[in-house]
Amino acid sequence: MTCAACVNSVEGILRKLPGVKRAAVALATSLGEVEYDPSVISKDAIAHAIEDAGFDAAFLQSNDQDKILLGVARLSSETDVHVLQGILSKMSGVRQFEVNIGLSEVEIIFDPQAVGLRHIVDTIERESIGRLKAHVRNPYAQAASSDAQEASKMLRLFLSSLFLSIPVFFIRMACPAIPFVNSFMLMHCGPFLMRDLLKWVLVSIVQFIIGKRFYIAAYRALRHGSTNMDVLVVLGTSASYFYSVGALLYGAFTGFWPPIYFETSAMIITFVLFGKYLEVVAKGKTSDAIKKLVELVPATALLMVKDAEGRGIVEREIDALLIQPGDVLKVLPGSKVPSDGIVVWGTSHVDESMVTGESVPVPKEMSSLVIGGTMNLHGVLHIEATKVGSNTVLSQIIALVETAQMSKAPIQKFADYVASIFVPIVITMSLLTFFGWFLCGLLGAYPDSWVTESSNCFIFSLMFSISVVVIACPCALGLATPTAVMVATGVGATHGILIKGGDALERAQSVQYVIFDKTGTLTQGKAAVTTAKVFAEMELGDFLTLVASAEASSEHPLARAILDYAHHYHFFGKLPTAKHAGKQSKEILSEWLLEAVDFSAVPGKGVQCLINGKRALVGNRSLLVENGVVVPTEAENFLVDLEVNAKTGILVAYDGTFIGVLGVADPLKREAAVVVEGLKKMGVCSVMVTGDNWRTAQAVAKEVGIEDVRAEVMPAGKADVIRSFQKDGSIVAMIGDGINDSPALAAADIGMAIGAGTDVAIEAADYVLVRNNLEDVITAIDLSRKTFARIRWNYFFAMSYNIVAIPVAAGVLFPFTGLKMPPWLAGACMAFSSVSVVCSSLLLRRYRKPRLTTILQITVA
Repeated sequence: MTCAACVNSVEGILRKLPGVKRAAVALATSLGEVEYDPSVISKDAIAHAIEDAGFDAAFLQSNDQDKILLGVARLSSETDVHVLQGILSKMSGVRQFEVNIGLSEVEIIFDPQAVGLRHIVDTIERESIGRLKAHVRNPYAQAASSDAQEASKMLRLFLSSLFLSIPVFFIRMACPAIPFVNSFMLMHCGPFLMRDLLKWVLVSIVQFIIGKRFYIAAYRALRHGSTNMDVLVVLGTSASYFYSVGALLYGAFTGFWPPIYFETSAMIITFVLFGKYLEVVAKGKTSDAIKKLVELVPATALLMVKDAEGRGIVEREIDALLIQPGDVLKVLPGSKVPSDGIVVWGTSHVDESMVTGESVPVPKEMSSLVIGGTMNLHGVLHIEATKVGSNTVLSQIIALVETAQMSKAPIQKFADYVASIFVPIVITMSLLTFFGWFLCGLLGAYPDSWVTESSNCFIFSLMFSISVVVIACPCALGLATPTAVMVATGVGATHGILIKGGDALERAQSVQYVIFDKTGTLTQGKAAVTTAKVFAEMELGDFLTLVASAEASSEHPLARAILDYAHHYHFFGKLPTAKHAGKQSKEILSEWLLEAVDFSAVPGKGVQCLINGKRALVGNRSLLVENGVVVPTEAENFLVDLEVNAKTGILVAYDGTFIGVLGVADPLKREAAVVVEGLKKMGVCSVMVTGDNWRTAQAVAKEVGIEDVRAEVMPAGKADVIRSFQKDGSIVAMIGDGINDSPALAAADIGMAIGAGTDVAIEAADYVLVRNNLEDVITAIDLSRKTFARIRWNYFFAMSYNIVAIPVAAGVLFPFTGLKMPPWLAGACMAFSSVSVVCSSLLLRRYRKPRLTTILQITVA
């Protein structure tokens, strides 16, 4: 594909196919994603339809869990095929298979519940006594190989064309100055001069053998009612070639020799191929980010094979694509973790910067989670694989980036519209140019001296017309947006910012309001009880036991803080975290807590339950007031003091009577105030929305510098707050944790889930910020602005190029300056215009995160 018109053509063809539900095609990656009904149409039929339209197509991967494509080494004869078919037909769980000896591969449909992929691979090798070795085809390796083959093919075509075009150019420009060579060239071979015959033969090879791809693509495009770059190249080169052939034959029969321009078509094709080669190479660099992510996964893994008693008896190296959930893998120091999993033995530090962007190595011990693709630094680890294949964090990140690169930014619609009318307009302008100059020549509107060199006004007009066709370039317009979006999404991924599409990237540049959730977003999400005061005839220990018993079933972060505080009060120790010892934690709690029945959580208010047959209420003022509990003045004053100091007060009632207050503090993130100030400098207004009370909310907001506060907002009400800002057309971003804030993230124009860590597949968010760092909000907005500044520059260049180049090629300046652009030079300009746009997008690879000191204009001594 060369331009947006090609993309529109392929998408149009795919969407018309029976059984195809959805189709998206990306120009920058040359990839297409098709959702289809396999009972109606096959993947081969889809590929054939694309090829029938004039494009090369090959199947890469499918999301079918029960279908796998295996490469088979040494599959070279019919005997090998029969052996493989015999092995697979006897294997239980294998439903269907198809062997392709030409590609040395076999496609297998199997039952994942009955047979594992590793078992299939091992059985093929074992039953064939080692002759046949099967391996899983990596789709990314196939795509990289395809890109390399395309670049190699373009280079080969360019060099062949150049090798044949140089002699043609030499015959025209240099030979007349070399007497003995010129005398040879002027020899007659039948009715033709030797120089003309040589040029005809050489250029015919360039035009119809090397340039065959342009004719085939143009024919197929026209057959499907569309036009593209190839149509323009074919028109320009064919006009030059067939005119030259006609002039040559005319001279042979009449003896009057008009000038011929064989070198024009040869040099146009040479320059176009050179431009296409550079474009393929440059476009390959735009996907470097995905390639680097793919390369993070090690090719092999050390599997710990255990005996019946669970002891590791042997280590076996296997393909990393064959890892199965439950496998115990050995990770040596300095090697990469092959899969997501949990540490079952050993201690070490792991560098997770390549996946999460977190630069500090993370300590790992028993029960710690590890991410596939990260680097083990020091000790040996044994990990149990929990997520494999497409379920791993790294695979999900790659899938998110690919999806983003497949999507179209709204600004792309402009290029699609221009592409749909570009070629017809250019052909019309070319015809107008020809007839304009030709009619003016016939009417004597310009002096004869202008056409002396070309012998007549027909040739004079034709050269201008060919230049117009050849210089016009729809490719640059088509590449302006997708290449920039592709580079930006890759750059974002390397900084731990996952962007889900070009539309989200475009909206983020215009953000006017950023709405922050308080708990876990502006604060660290590590709440701790700082104060506990009893206002009834009850011991503090009994009070804490009662509150902890009520909160034990709650999943709210404050509940964990209360349990920790109560446990520490009684036992002077810390509760083990659920991540490390879930069962152990429950056993410890059951030893000293009271039984709570009829438990219910009241969203935005607290919890209630029955303990010893009496109702216990733990929550905010609203919960107690609704249940008719009166809060004494002394407790109210104590509560106000807590809230003024940015602490959350938790009220407790038992059997209808108010009994005490807990003060909980959640420290602010150290970068919160600076980020809010930084956003203000960028012209973005910060707003805080929280379910907490007004005094606590205002105290926190004052500390971070936020002036607009919305407090005591229920989780469902956060979306209403966002809509109130959107009423006047403002673009609103919501920053939340991606779980409790899902409705608000979905309602916002841009939802940013912060601190996602390993949970990158948050559907409600448009941006997933892997690290729990607010500075990434500024980076996300800044990257979006830089990307669209680059896209606007790309469009400006692409439009300016065509607006300026086409009139120049048409000869508008010729009457005043004598400036005339020969067709071969027009071809060179066209070739380099699209390359320049891709290179412009590649400059985004140099993007650096903004320094807060620069945004705040602070001078660091």
